[in-house]
Amino acid sequence: MATIARQLRHTRRHFSSEATLSSFDKPQSSNKYSWRTPRFIESEGQSPKPQWKMPAPSGKKQKPPYKPPSSLDRSGKTALHSELPFDFQFSYTETTKFVPLGFREPKFSPFGPGRLDREWTGWSAPTKSTAVTSIDGNEEASQQPKGYIHSKSRYEVLGEPLTQEEIQVLVDKNRRQSTKRQVNLGRDGLTHNMLNDIHNYWIRAPAVRIKCMGVPTVDMRNVRFQLEDKTGGKVIYQNYGTIILYRGRNYNPKDRPVIPLMLWKPHEPVYPRLIKTTIDGLTIEETTELRKRGLKTPALKKLGKNGVYCDLVRMVHEAFKQNELVRIDCKGLPTSDYKKIGAKLRDLVPCILVTFDHEQIVIWRGKNSRFEKHEEACKTFVPCLDRTNFLMLVEKFPLVPLEYFSNEFLP
Repeated sequence: MATIARQLRHTRRHFSSEATLSSFDKPQSSNKYSWRTPRFIESEGQSPKPQWKMPAPSGKKQKPPYKPPSSLDRSGKTALHSELPFDFQFSYTETTKFVPLGFREPKFSPFGPGRLDREWTGWSAPTKSTAVTSIDGNEEASQQPKGYIHSKSRYEVLGEPLTQEEIQVLVDKNRRQSTKRQVNLGRDGLTHNMLNDIHNYWIRAPAVRIKCMGVPTVDMRNVRFQLEDKTGGKVIYQNYGTIILYRGRNYNPKDRPVIPLMLWKPHEPVYPRLIKTTIDGLTIEETTELRKRGLKTPALKKLGKNGVYCDLVRMVHEAFKQNELVRIDCKGLPTSDYKKIGAKLRDLVPCILVTFDHEQIVIWRGKNSRFEKHEEACKTFVPCLDRTNFLMLVEKFPLVPLEYFSNEFLP
């Protein structure tokens, strides 16, 4: 009996515990898988609310939020002003004399918005000052604007001419075996930002080596002129595409000109076509026949990529004495490179461009070529006795190569 009473008491306690379950322990629906988190667990998971705030330190201002720097933010800054007396262009050696037909992009200044006080016209930023017309400093001091950084003339900065011993010392110091510092001048020619690089090299050394490659080497005389005109230095040595540019005896790095940098390369304008459908003075049939014969002509020279083409004009001069058509093989070169080379040959030789098909440059000397007229005169030239005689012969025969004259008076 005691055992039965004990079991009944245990059963009554079990049913009473189920009846006294709290509401949050009971399932919300008849689904046996539904479950709810107990209240004491929910209260433990919540973070206590802060009862007080940390007071700000007295006498200290709060830091402003971090703002990353931006080159477009010109708030509180004035536009740069440069007293260089020439128009700013992307390239000074690879410009053409033809007026562009249009532009490939809006006239956004590559110097950045509001960074330069010159207006960008699409291919250049012309100077506003009309008082200074040359970097040589030949103008009077009264005509120069206030703050003109080139207070000294170019000849005053260069000082006395270097002796042969001094030139040899500078050349030896700037050889490839002596130093690796150099400025590379590629297919874009002498660019605007390259002027700043040259002045940076002149801070440490009196001369800098410039390595010229590609299209600009067709006309090295123009490269030398632009280097001296835009930087104010002096070319003291040239060997094919290697140039050594001297800064001058009285050069002071603190007086260097202000050269604003270009932030990107602007697109080239649209220029007239180099080759017309029909050559002037010929019919369509004659033009087609001339192009076929030109492509079958043996190649005068094979141009390599990033090569040095200093002797190309002279070779074309010699070839035109024998043939009326000359072909130059340009396989492997970019299309823009051999088109620029053809444009330079048209102006330097001069000649007529026939075709650029199959990566070839075919040029024609023309119907009434002057090479035939001067061929007899070229064979009878004698060395010049003095500079006056040399200048007289050059003026009388402008298309005769200078190699036929005495090398003593060559410019």
